[in-house]
Amino acid sequence: MRKWVILGIVSVLFFQCIGNHSTEVMIPNEAIRLRVLANSNSKEDQSLKKKVSEAVQGDLYTILENTHGINAAREKIQNQLPTIYTSVENTLRRENSTQSFQIDYGYHYFPEKEYKGVTYEEGEYESLLVTLGKGEGDNWWCVLFPPLCIMEAEETEAEEETEYQFFIQELIEKYL
Repeated sequence: MRKWVILGIVSVLFFQCIGNHSTEVMIPNEAIRLRVLANSNSKEDQSLKKKVSEAVQGDLYTILENTHGINAAREKIQNQLPTIYTSVENTLRRENSTQSFQIDYGYHYFPEKEYKGVTYEEGEYESLLVTLGKGEGDNWWCVLFPPLCIMEAEETEAEEETEYQFFIQELIEKYL
């Protein structure tokens, strides 16, 4: 009997977690985005975009760490544009790429994007834009401030599902 009660409780908790687990990520009106546009959709250009976005995101995490307020974030980003430029340049060099690039901080167009059931409207948004080559490939973007990164990778969803399975499995094994 005890096993059935515990199994029932675990089942209820599991379904509550799934039901209450909101995947909606709402972007505040005052937000700064990071967008990296690939040269093209070729495998090489998309791989390069990913490496550049990881490098820039890492730099900006350090730059914006412990930043309070959007005005402070704007100032830090603007002051560190040479550092970000150098980071992109070094990443391209490490990848043996001679691809040109541009970095611009300001208001840039973002197309409509659906992510995990939430539609983000197209429009002009404050952002740091890194354009690789012609900038004609798919883009990657996230919210820099406040830090609400939106990843395009589907692996994130799969990892979350796996974590729930392991959590429930551990509870069942522990109490049954």
